[in-house]
Amino acid sequence: MKLTVLVDNHTLIDRYFKGEPGVSYYIEVADKRILFDLGYSDLFLENGRKLGVQFEALDAVVISHSHLDHTWGMEPLVKHFNERLMEGLHYKRPTLIAHPEIFRPRSFNGRDEFGMNISSDTVFKYLEDGLSKSPVWITDKLVFLGEIPRENDFEALSAIGDIVVSGNQVPDFSIDDSALCYMANDGLVIITGCSHSGICNIIEYAKKVCHENRILDIIGGFHLLDPEAKQLEETVHYLSKQSVAVLHACHCTDLRSKIALSAVVELKEVGVGLKIVY
Repeated sequence: MKLTVLVDNHTLIDRYFKGEPGVSYYIEVADKRILFDLGYSDLFLENGRKLGVQFEALDAVVISHSHLDHTWGMEPLVKHFNERLMEGLHYKRPTLIAHPEIFRPRSFNGRDEFGMNISSDTVFKYLEDGLSKSPVWITDKLVFLGEIPRENDFEALSAIGDIVVSGNQVPDFSIDDSALCYMANDGLVIITGCSHSGICNIIEYAKKVCHENRILDIIGGFHLLDPEAKQLEETVHYLSKQSVAVLHACHCTDLRSKIALSAVVELKEVGVGLKIVY
């Protein structure tokens, strides 16, 4: 599997790409081409074109969760597909793989535009519907984990804004938050968006789904932004007990948390243009 970072908060020195507070990864595995998250704007298209990504040849678009810094690139992607159709050009109709809750309206601090900003009706004019709460095997080694069980007592305890359910606003615990997991020869590669489900919960579920305890790498956001002392301490303790080779913690992982994590696991840099081959 090859993973290329199209969008991240950071860029790499002497690599002339742009960054934004968001996530988008291009994944090539077997004969499949997958876009994981779409960032906040059309930046994934701009950076991707410089990197030679053929967006018209995607097999799947995977969304980790609904928040704007991971989904607002959907509108530019649909626009790209529509423009190809208008010009009589072909594109492969990719499957949208995500939790079924991603299209529910969400708000944060009084702002109503915090989730997906394009309707499911519009999206499914251009992409196939692959929404699922259950794990979805994209290849025999790459799986979308679906809804993550929340089993520990230190993660995913606080709501982030509100979600509209049956016409009512209720606290949003990001039940749609998920991840990808790749079964490499040397262990699992876990690919996250923000880990609102809890990075430790995600790891435990990935191990269960894939029947593998070794973790080769985890890349993505860990949602450790000024975390409570207990959450950070328990996360570091948990990772110290796991067989984890390296971490590519980025996006929503602050410096204090990265320093704490680096005490127990080797931490590596992430930025737009980074390519990793497993």
